[in-house]
Amino acid sequence: MHKILTLNHISVKGLERFSRENYELASEFTHPDAILLRSHKLKTDEIPETVLGIGRAGAGTNNIPIAECTERGIPVFNTPGANANAVKELVAAAMLLGSRGIVEGISYVGTLAGISDEAELNKILEAQKKQFKGAELAGKTLGVIGLGAIGSLVAEMALTLGMEVCGYDPALSVDAAWRLSSRVQKVDALESIFARSDYVSLHLPVLDATRNLINADLLSHTREGCCLLNFARQEIVDVDAVVGALDAGKLRRYITDFPQPSLIGRKEVLLMPHIGASTEEAEENCAIMVADQLQDFLENGNIRHSVNFPTLILEPSEGVRLAIVNDNVPKMLGKLLSVLADENINVIDMLNKSRGDIAYSLIDVEYEPSKAVLNKMRELEGVISARVIS
Repeated sequence: MHKILTLNHISVKGLERFSRENYELASEFTHPDAILLRSHKLKTDEIPETVLGIGRAGAGTNNIPIAECTERGIPVFNTPGANANAVKELVAAAMLLGSRGIVEGISYVGTLAGISDEAELNKILEAQKKQFKGAELAGKTLGVIGLGAIGSLVAEMALTLGMEVCGYDPALSVDAAWRLSSRVQKVDALESIFARSDYVSLHLPVLDATRNLINADLLSHTREGCCLLNFARQEIVDVDAVVGALDAGKLRRYITDFPQPSLIGRKEVLLMPHIGASTEEAEENCAIMVADQLQDFLENGNIRHSVNFPTLILEPSEGVRLAIVNDNVPKMLGKLLSVLADENINVIDMLNKSRGDIAYSLIDVEYEPSKAVLNKMRELEGVISARVIS
């Protein structure tokens, strides 16, 4: 029986993926096998020694101590793409709100509640509507920075609206490239994106290389009248630089899902309360995806969509499976196999991969090794963990 500690409200459709025969789920456990969470800020001392894996029902994992988990041999799973459509639709709404005086118009109509005569109301509206005049999206240029699961959907959506689309992503994966329309113009420099775009939409993870990526120097290249949209992560944008660009007229508007005190109350800024993935469908998709990943890991040792471990999938075979985490140093695999060979334990199948400082192996053997054999493997210098999967 595997015990799953849930630290947030997780969609029922995700929790239902765990069979009652093999799993027990609760918000309190002394010795859980895995942790399932959403936005809970997980501290290192909240992770018991028994934890084998952590699942985040969402794409961002900045609320999880990744480095410490890696040192302890704990893979952290996320759900890239599961909430992509929800974010894409909100970006579409943001661009429409940023192109016309929709918000301002709605607010203005709200001030006319005291007028009871319909003819008078229509006369006032007809006279005042010109102040809410905007522009259409068709024919404008959208620059998309980050062309992964969400960015590629945003690019495709903009094309269907009749926009020109240019994209920047130096880390574009092969899978993402296949998803991307050939009509998206690839740009090699961020400065070019800002210089040619009427709208710029950010879709990047928070990394050392992306923190404060949108800074004063980059914004100095902005095309006059540009609208910047940030539905990715707050840390990507230097908010002081954005305020400076708004004050200087370089940016026409800033629309973001990450409110900050210095932005509240500015008429050129539209702030949303972090609702990019707040749809029933997105929450269900994320919960289902992460539940399936945790199950596959706990039951088969397979790793899909981990932010700190290599992707490793080994089809089931006869016998017993060993899952071993060790430092990514030379000769480790040979030492592990030597322990098995010394005990005349035959290897049926195996797969070994590494990522950064971590190496991970799945080894299928004919029969379950004794505790003494497992302890020999665990005692090897560099081995972080070794478990048996029946």
